[in-house]
Amino acid sequence: MTFFSPLRAPLPLPEFRRQAGEITRHEAWIVERNFSKLADVVWHRADVLVWLDFPLPLILYRIVRRSLNQLTGHEDSPQARRLTWSKAFFHRRSLLRTAIRKYRHNRPRYALQVAETADRGVQVVRLRNPRAVRRWMTELRKGPAESHSHGATRHTAGP
Repeated sequence: MTFFSPLRAPLPLPEFRRQAGEITRHEAWIVERNFSKLADVVWHRADVLVWLDFPLPLILYRIVRRSLNQLTGHEDSPQARRLTWSKAFFHRRSLLRTAIRKYRHNRPRYALQVAETADRGVQVVRLRNPRAVRRWMTELRKGPAESHSHGATRHTAGP
């Protein structure tokens, strides 16, 4: 199974799309993260598209909790070492403001892209809270014989 989640230096978009298209031509693959820029290249090839469509208050709570852990030294990572109070909370492009802006701007576009993907025959699993994620994951672990899932081998965790 091929797992596509490039965490190296970003590729130019045309090369990124080309590589994603090549990887997803194979039989078994997973694309993870928010790659809505790949929707037209990848999503229609999936058996299952999983959308973690969490409410904005939960997203903001998690950003605040993670930022506080990083700022107070409870998490040591390159990202935590670069984070400042201003970048997290007060700057015009702070994590909180960016999350709110992106949620408001991107969510309607994601809904449209997901609907178009579903219209092409891809099973869409829209999970709206962590409890739904845990329930769905439990069903997946049971396997196709015991659960209601389809045992997909190709899927994307899109938006």
